[in-house]
Amino acid sequence: MKVLYVPIDERPCNTLVVKRIAQTAHNIELLTPPNECYGDKKTPADAEMMWTWINKHAEDCDALILSLDMIIYGGLLPSRIHYLNEEDALKWINRLRELREKNPKLPIYASNLIMRTPRYSSSDEEPDYYEDWGREIFLQAYLEDKNRQNKLSDEEQSELNAIKNVLPEHFVRDYEVRRKFNLQVNHYILELVLEGVISLLVIPQDDSSEYGYTAMDQREIHHKLEELRLVNDVLIYPGADEVGATLLSRVYNDVKGHRPKVYPIWSSPMGPNLIPLYEDRPFAASMKEHIYAAGCRLTETPDDADLILAYNVPGKVMQESWEQSKKDITYSSFRNMTVFVDQIKGFIEQGKDVVIADSAYANGGDKELITLMDEEQILEKVLSYKGWNTNCNTLGTTISQGVIGHNGDLHKIQENIVYHLLDDFFYQAEVRMTMTSDYLPTFNLNYFNLNDKEQMVNQERDKLLIALFQEHIRHSFRNMKFLRMETYAPWNRMFECGINLKTSFS
Repeated sequence: MKVLYVPIDERPCNTLVVKRIAQTAHNIELLTPPNECYGDKKTPADAEMMWTWINKHAEDCDALILSLDMIIYGGLLPSRIHYLNEEDALKWINRLRELREKNPKLPIYASNLIMRTPRYSSSDEEPDYYEDWGREIFLQAYLEDKNRQNKLSDEEQSELNAIKNVLPEHFVRDYEVRRKFNLQVNHYILELVLEGVISLLVIPQDDSSEYGYTAMDQREIHHKLEELRLVNDVLIYPGADEVGATLLSRVYNDVKGHRPKVYPIWSSPMGPNLIPLYEDRPFAASMKEHIYAAGCRLTETPDDADLILAYNVPGKVMQESWEQSKKDITYSSFRNMTVFVDQIKGFIEQGKDVVIADSAYANGGDKELITLMDEEQILEKVLSYKGWNTNCNTLGTTISQGVIGHNGDLHKIQENIVYHLLDDFFYQAEVRMTMTSDYLPTFNLNYFNLNDKEQMVNQERDKLLIALFQEHIRHSFRNMKFLRMETYAPWNRMFECGINLKTSFS
């Protein structure tokens, strides 16, 4: 099976992680654009070079997975800061029609995000003025939208009035003009689905919220979907960086004509109904949407399941992963992790494929879960472990690994588990904030800019990750050796890391 894949940007979570999932199967050849096509953070990709590459290889593939954010804007971040016009949008819409005309039977799976509105002030991934006014831009839209849906409290109305008095209108206009353009592009893309140009469209929502710009855009898109009767062909749910993996799973299942059955188990009774940080709906709702998007279906009984989804969620209150030393008491009182891990072990002993969605914390894995699984010597026996960034990032990639890795290459599967233990837990939950507070200031560096010291930071991170892995993983992967473990800093910051990892198993 040959699949052409254009990611939403050049970071390893959208490129390397998806390649690693594909490599666990024995029958997937994943084609990705040459490195020289990609941009760099806010610098757009070379869209013309990428389009030439797509047209060159499309006819030889069994399916295409295309990020329209990459094709139209040059990547995820350029989609938030561009100054494109109607002519630019229609050029790419018509090119997609031409691609379909040249390849009338080729399945085209596409994604295009609803533009996010972070609730904090930072220009790292947003327009420059978001550094000073991001929180206010979010809150003004949030409170105005909430007021239309439900009456604001006196306190909320006072907050809205105060924001209106200080927030520069020209920044709001700039932001809203771009949002309006991006929303119009989504409307054009819906027409492509209606015409049959696009076989399946996923519209993920990055940093979702119940009210505000993203929610308003989502409601308009939902209305259009119902009007066009496209609800089975266009999927909208929280997420972003997992979408390439999700669509790879969908392609794999569609080509095989198979819909694996998934049975979830939960680490806490309240977990399914909690709303995770950075998302707008309960864990259980997102789970159903991601299972469906991946080409799978829920099942009522574990005996009937192809995959057991072990879903690690908060007890009652969700925190960031680096807060585990001061975790809320409900992580203990509303969860019994010993029982949860024993359930996982029981399914493994029955011969079931188990995938872990470690979403108890935002932005990193759960030390208690990893420690217990190591003590039970089952870390290397699951089919997938993921625990990174948002809940839906974790959920989408672990389901995909479960689908693609079924009866796959055992050593590659185990190496991927090691990769995500290093990245999702040891880096994101432990090393990242420790280095930011204790190491970077020594060299006048900060979280968002490593200046010219990236290599030095990488080497320090490598040492810490290896030491932590060897210290904490005591009963698993005893037959594994690191042949190579070198990290790098995409976009020259600390938020994420890529890992060049090669292992051997005796």
